[in-house]
Amino acid sequence: MLLGLTAVVQAQPQSASAPAAAPCDKPVYLTFDTGHMGVAPLIVDTLKRFDAKATFFLAQEPTMDGGQTLDDKWAPWWKQLAEQGHDFGSHTWFHDTWSADLPDGKFRFKRAAGEQVPQNVVLTSAEYCEELKRPARRFLEMTGRPMSMIFRAPAGRTSPALLAAAQACGFRHVGWSASGFLGDELPSDKFPNRALLDQALRRVKPGDILMAHLGIWSRQDPWAPTVLEPLLQGLKARGMCFAPLRDHPEYVAWMRRPQEAVALKATSAAGTAASGGGAGAPGPKDALRR
Repeated sequence: MLLGLTAVVQAQPQSASAPAAAPCDKPVYLTFDTGHMGVAPLIVDTLKRFDAKATFFLAQEPTMDGGQTLDDKWAPWWKQLAEQGHDFGSHTWFHDTWSADLPDGKFRFKRAAGEQVPQNVVLTSAEYCEELKRPARRFLEMTGRPMSMIFRAPAGRTSPALLAAAQACGFRHVGWSASGFLGDELPSDKFPNRALLDQALRRVKPGDILMAHLGIWSRQDPWAPTVLEPLLQGLKARGMCFAPLRDHPEYVAWMRRPQEAVALKATSAAGTAASGGGAGAPGPKDALRR
């Protein structure tokens, strides 16, 4: 057993609302945050084999090939995923993890993703709103489709003030279930794949939001697709199916509000210019693997 596993990363509570209409009466909701992308095609191939729809949260992170997750190389891949019927949300542009609320409505964040040395940055509510909108604008550029107005805070770290600022900007936060933390970002010597798989199969239940990544730099024994395929098979054998967040009772109404996402298109050019460059502009480089 992996005692205390779910305490390693902040779990996000869900209400006990009855499931909305979904492909079956026992849905689970697969979600993936961006990462080094080395296993991203394998993850999507696995989803296809199980006819599983997922929700992806996008940030501009370094990739194993020396690029970035939202650069021109990956743009056709994201477009293909959109055409396959997956859902998409923001993960902030620079993968900024909330650290503290500050006076005058400002927030302190730790800015780090992939092979980057963490930096402490302070953002106003308006600047954080831009952090949320930039992935949405870039997604629209890459796919021609609006991103849903949902976001996941890196590491799931938020505060009431931060959530209020995000919602004033048009975004609603999506966390994950306590039993839906799949552990792919944990060290593989202490949390081997077999143990992660066994715990997930034992604990995941219908209605859970599951969370993993498109590649974690620090994990020596990659979680995907080694764990993903038997996990999906095991959950399917228990009568569960795999639904995108647009079918989740807490988000179904929110995600059917396209006017806000479409409105981002009108500000795309201005926002890109204000940010000091195109969507492929690199973030800070350094040496912490997440």
